[in-house]
Amino acid sequence: MLYDLNPAEIDQLLEECQHNLGYAFADIELLKCCLTHTSAAKTRMDSNERLEFLGDAILGSLVCEKLFHQFPNSPEGELTRIKSAVVSRNTCTRLAREKDLDRFIFVGKGLAMTETLPESLLAGMFEAIIAGIYLDGGMEPVHQFLDPLIERENSKASRSVHGFNYKSLLQQYSQKKFSQTPIYELVDEKGPDHSKFFKVTAIIGEIQYEPAWGSTKKEAEQRAALNALRKNEDEHGEEWELPSMPDDV
Repeated sequence: MLYDLNPAEIDQLLEECQHNLGYAFADIELLKCCLTHTSAAKTRMDSNERLEFLGDAILGSLVCEKLFHQFPNSPEGELTRIKSAVVSRNTCTRLAREKDLDRFIFVGKGLAMTETLPESLLAGMFEAIIAGIYLDGGMEPVHQFLDPLIERENSKASRSVHGFNYKSLLQQYSQKKFSQTPIYELVDEKGPDHSKFFKVTAIIGEIQYEPAWGSTKKEAEQRAALNALRKNEDEHGEEWELPSMPDDV
């Protein structure tokens, strides 16, 4: 949190901020505006509010584009769920802190006296910086700054316990590792019509993985994909951040 600094101190901190961002601003005043909360601005127009508006739109657009290509078989609903997590205030705040950007936000005296800043301030500053990089250098440096972060956050969000898509993750891995698309084969079913269970195996090329049971074919396919991922973890040293699922039927 920055308050009541002399010009030399401000210049030094702006240099450090650019180092953390991995981007050098041609217009240093634009960067300063990106970092200035309304509490420290002469007028609201001198703060980062308008930049935050633009940065939010740019971030949302890039996340959607990356999701569309990163998860080619995921339905619209799942992509929307992942996007909501990635562009959330919590994620933007975490990314700002990851880049140590909370050190560089200019705030008024009242906020400077608080121990921690509200998440909304850091998230807004992060979005404003996205807009600032865009206005200063165009989309190429924005991609350089955001693409690695977005791809990682998209993957993390897709691996959340609720709505975890093992099939999507296995497909990405299989296409990258084996240039093959997994297929799923029903190998058994049991139970009355109103309460059936299905046994499915995942197959990649000539490799058939351990089958799994599920109360629906979709659930069985997801669990079969999980078995395949875990098998590849054992054999190829891959590490998957996988939440647990119930034991097989």
